[in-house]
Amino acid sequence: MEYRNLGASGLRVPVLSFGAGTFAGSGPLFSAWGSTDAAEARRLVDICLEAGVNLFDTADVYSAGASEEVLGQAIRGRRDAVLISTKTALPMGEGPADWGSSRSRLIRSVDAALRRLGTDYIDILQLHAFDASTPVEETLSTLDGLVTAGKIRYIGASNFSGWELMKSLAISDKYAYVRHVAHQVYYSLAGRDYEWELMPLGKDQNVGALVWSPLAWGRLTGKIRRGQPLPEKSRLHETATFGPPVDDEKLFDIVDVLDEIAGETGKSVPQIAINWLLSRPTVASVIIGARNEEQLRQNLGAVGWTLSKEQIEKLDKVSELTAPYPYFPYRRQEGFARLNPPLV
Repeated sequence: MEYRNLGASGLRVPVLSFGAGTFAGSGPLFSAWGSTDAAEARRLVDICLEAGVNLFDTADVYSAGASEEVLGQAIRGRRDAVLISTKTALPMGEGPADWGSSRSRLIRSVDAALRRLGTDYIDILQLHAFDASTPVEETLSTLDGLVTAGKIRYIGASNFSGWELMKSLAISDKYAYVRHVAHQVYYSLAGRDYEWELMPLGKDQNVGALVWSPLAWGRLTGKIRRGQPLPEKSRLHETATFGPPVDDEKLFDIVDVLDEIAGETGKSVPQIAINWLLSRPTVASVIIGARNEEQLRQNLGAVGWTLSKEQIEKLDKVSELTAPYPYFPYRRQEGFARLNPPLV
């Protein structure tokens, strides 16, 4: 397993990490992801650790805290061997104090997460969304205090826009608060919007990307193909509206190239899609999920080898999209591109 520093920090994380959204799944979204119980979860954690994957990602909103509880049971007795990443800010109830990133909400949320996880510290706490109703200074000063108190080690954001993340970083710098070292983002061959603004920001400010849904919400598994209906067991039947939109024809073109490269390399479609991400600037770790041991072992096969330059170029070309304004001049016009050459 390869390890990379997470942004501007000394924390070394594996290039593959495990997403625990499948643990104890309940509700219309998370039950479709999976319903792994504590015993099964412990087995999956065993396999991850054997492969060098020691970072496990969850969130308080995943199955109303049950994912954190099962993860806590699965790592019991080996806390020092793992890194825990969890998230907070999204609504956990209907009350006015049940959502957001206010001082009171953050302190309560962190204490609740610690109880569910059965630990006294969280390695990476990420804000699951930007809270426009709370001053950023209040949020960051609270996170700084939680780091000082030893309850969390590092902080990150998730699903922030460019200005939201940059404002947060600037305020941290102004007041010497702890700084975001990670940004958990959607990024895949079928969804490359991350590259337009967030990737250059991450490169400039040294914020590492933790990639969620590297297989485009289950569309790059190799089971979804042009002219064929969705597989009967696909979770897209129940969850497509929750995930990022994908143009079907573009998807099928990408899968055609993935199939071609699979024939050349002997690797599977999802392994190639994940491996491509590992070559991209700012990517620190790609979060993989699995409902069972077979899926996990398949995804772990995405590391330990590299795509050729020609194969990467084919994938780049077939998955490229026209960037929206103000980004497209920097991709299309020589004068703009000379001033700001693309990272990829």
